[in-house]
Amino acid sequence: MILILRTTLWRSMFFIVVWWILIQGKTDSWFVGLISISLALVTSFILLPPNQYRFSFSGFTHFLIYFFASSLKGGIAVAWMAIRPNPDLHPNIYKITPRLPEGLGRVILANTINLLPGSLSVELTSSSLYIHVLDERQSIETEVRRIEEKIAHMLRLELKN
Repeated sequence: MILILRTTLWRSMFFIVVWWILIQGKTDSWFVGLISISLALVTSFILLPPNQYRFSFSGFTHFLIYFFASSLKGGIAVAWMAIRPNPDLHPNIYKITPRLPEGLGRVILANTINLLPGSLSVELTSSSLYIHVLDERQSIETEVRRIEEKIAHMLRLELKN
């Protein structure tokens, strides 16, 4: 019961802040805002029940730093590949077995992989993740394992061996 109340409070505050930002601090649309916030709160409980994941703020901070650094690094690397006169590419599709349990963690993993230089998640199944890379010589497995560790820390999940 305490978990549900705490989750309701945090999510309500989050949606109130988002609404306040969207309306730029004006007070004339709070009636519509309360309805929207209530619907968002109910939807969030349906899509992400409170006891399903235990969120770590320090893990989230580390993940965000990695996320933005990887985005920048990926953008620079792909831009460099694009402007080189004779790019030396060796495209390939890798099949990786995720160590994260099925669910939100794997979805975040698949989407984050798209930020790695020259990589794109192709398919996520119950047992495998297929990744297209522009250059098979890059260490994609090492990067995937690093991302898995950051996601596991953020969502407080156990990694499979």
